[in-house]
Amino acid sequence: MTASKRRVPLLLWPFWAIWRLLALILELTGRLVAAVLGLVLIVVGVILIVTVVLSPLGVALVAFGLLLVVRGFF
Repeated sequence: MTASKRRVPLLLWPFWAIWRLLALILELTGRLVAAVLGLVLIVVGVILIVTVVLSPLGVALVAFGLLLVVRGFF
């Protein structure tokens, strides 16, 4: 509980929030399901990148999928 009482610098807050969100997802679903969900998001993101019109959304999905896969394995 001492880690949650530390103050997070304002510039690092978005990264901290994403990491906490991923941790919550893993606690609720489990490591294996998170890794599989991450792989699915990577595949969907790559498909969206190929369509060119939805490339920004595809890049975001690939990044989020990679974070889920990395978090699922470690």
